[in-house]
Amino acid sequence: MDKIPILKLGEFLLVTVQVDMHDRLAMTLQDDLTERIVASHARGVLIDISALDIVDSFIGRMLANIAAMSAILDAQTVVVGMRPAVAITLVELGLSLPGVRTALNVEKGMELLRARMREVEPGQTAEGQAAYGEGRVQQADGVE
Repeated sequence: MDKIPILKLGEFLLVTVQVDMHDRLAMTLQDDLTERIVASHARGVLIDISALDIVDSFIGRMLANIAAMSAILDAQTVVVGMRPAVAITLVELGLSLPGVRTALNVEKGMELLRARMREVEPGQTAEGQAAYGEGRVQQADGVE
């Protein structure tokens, strides 16, 4: 069975999809990636899909699921290298990929992850930080 390599770069994991994604491979990636996030205590996941010519609705949903699972495991997800045709297809399919941040290339994606890590306090999930930040704004305005 094919496996997509998952590389550890500091506190981030890098996934470079170099083969056409079929449904079984996407499911395997989801399982492997969640296990690696936990095992390595990764804070971010960068998924490079620049080699993909086609992303169908299932693969699009799998990317959204991976981002959601990563967030639950306290890791941010950024998808990089999306081709214009893939972006058009996802929009036409009505897939907004909630929770998935995007960047043009690996370098920009890493910058985005690093910036996001600086925003989130250590030991607090991104969702908790967002809620905490919203609470501070509400308290500052006197609204509870």
